[in-house]
Amino acid sequence: MTDALVQVQGLAKHYGDAPVFRDVDLEVRRGEFVAIVGESGVGKSTLLNCLAGLDTWDAGRVIVEGQDLGTLSDDARAVLRRRAIGFVFQAFHVLPHLDVAQNVALPLLLLQRPDDARVQAMLQAVGLDGLGARLPQQLSGGQLQRVAIARALVHQPPLLLADEPTGNLDPRTAEQVMDVLVAQTRSHGAALVLVTHSGPAAARADRVLHLTAEGMRPD
Repeated sequence: MTDALVQVQGLAKHYGDAPVFRDVDLEVRRGEFVAIVGESGVGKSTLLNCLAGLDTWDAGRVIVEGQDLGTLSDDARAVLRRRAIGFVFQAFHVLPHLDVAQNVALPLLLLQRPDDARVQAMLQAVGLDGLGARLPQQLSGGQLQRVAIARALVHQPPLLLADEPTGNLDPRTAEQVMDVLVAQTRSHGAALVLVTHSGPAAARADRVLHLTAEGMRPD
């Protein structure tokens, strides 16, 4: 038995005949911050998508909260993702026709748990208090990433996946965004798996793992 929130066992992924990675083993415990680093093109974002059940793999297992994603239907994966996983994308992926508060509220609406007070508390926690009525095009890149973090955490998922969340930001803004990301995941007791090229961002993790085509190893 293990108390790991996430277990990856012997994971392999190909695109056509081209291998992306193989023999990837990984465990992430509740409340742990794990950074994944590696060369461009080695499949870090693909691995993160596999952890969320957004992508398929060719061999191995991905288990989240004791559920083997490979055995679940697309609908069952979506239900698990909606409840247990928050995802922060490098490109933000906020909806331009919704204001900030509506974007943050989306996970709660999908769970049929609308909670305006919770949304406002999250906006305040990430430093966007008073900006809930603004549209995304009225925000800076750093503010948009804070919206993405608030949206990913508003429903208090046990697992947060972040794909290069500071990749489009200047160093000072990147540091501020990492401050928010780490503080909020710690306050929620969430596990954080961060894919990054940033040395300063990775240095804040409890563990740093290096992904190669041959598998995963401590950095």
